Amino acid sequence: MTLISLTITDLLIAASLVLLVALLSWRLYLGSAKQLLIAATRSAIQLMLLGYVLHLLFESDSLPLIAALSLFMLSVAGYEVMARQKESFRGAWGYGIGAVSMFISAFSITLLTLLVIIQPDPWYKPQYAIPLLGMLLGNTMTGIAIGLDNLTRNARELRDQIEERLILGQTWSQAIGDIRKDALRSGLIPIINAMAAAGVVSLPGMMTGQILAGSPPYEAAKYQLMIMYLITAGTGFGSLAAVWLGSRHLFDARHRLRLERLKKR
Repeated sequence: MTLISLTITDLLIAASLVLLVALLSWRLYLGSAKQLLIAATRSAIQLMLLGYVLHLLFESDSLPLIAALSLFMLSVAGYEVMARQKESFRGAWGYGIGAVSMFISAFSITLLTLLVIIQPDPWYKPQYAIPLLGMLLGNTMTGIAIGLDNLTRNARELRDQIEERLILGQTWSQAIGDIRKDALRSGLIPIINAMAAAGVVSLPGMMTGQILAGSPPYEAAKYQLMIMYLITAGTGFGSLAAVWLGSRHLFDARHRLRLERLKKR
C-alpha cells in the first residue's frame, strides 16, 4: 500500500466546502460564519506549523524540545477549557483547574503508555509521544470543559437548593453531590458515545489515518482500541479531578456557597 500525497489544489477543494458552509451560514443569518472562517484559518495555520515542528522533532529526538512542546500544548488546552465555559472561575482558578486536571490525567497516562505498553526507543520518541499526548489532551479537554460548564451553570441555577441543604446541616460535598454527579456524567458522555459507535457508525480518526498511511487494517484497529481506552481513562480521571476541584472552590472553609467566584463570559 502506498501513501497518496495531497497537493495544495486538493486542500483548496476541501477548504472551498468550508467556505460554502460559511456562506450559507451568512445567508441564513446563523451568526456563525465569522467563527467558522476563523476556526478554519486557525486550524490550517496551526496544523501546518505543527507539521513543520514535528518534522524537526522527529529528526532531533530532543527531550527538552519535546517537553517544551508538550507544556505548550497543555497551556493552550488549559486556556481552551476556560474559554468554552459560560461561567468560569475568576483569577488563576479559571485556568488552573483545567490545566492541572489535564496534567494529572493526560501526562500520567501518556507516560504509562510510553514506558509500559508501546516502549519505543528512546521512550520519549516524538513519533509516539506527541500524537499520544495530543489525542489525550484534546479529548480530556472536551470532557473537562463540559463537566465544569455543567457544574458552574447548575450551581447558579440551583443555588437555593444548595443553600437549603447547607442550612439543614449538610456539608459542602453533600449539598452539591447531585450536581457534581451530573457534571461528571456529562463529561463522560462524548467518549462513551464515541466508543459505542466505533466500528459500527463511525471509523475513528486514528484508525482512518493509519489505514490511509498504508498500515494494515487489523494493526490500525488494535492501535485505535488502545487509544480509545486511554482516552476514556484520561477523560474520566481528568473530569473527576476538575469537577471535584471546581465544586470545592465554590465553597469557603465554613461551607458557604461562594458564587461570586464565578464570572460570566
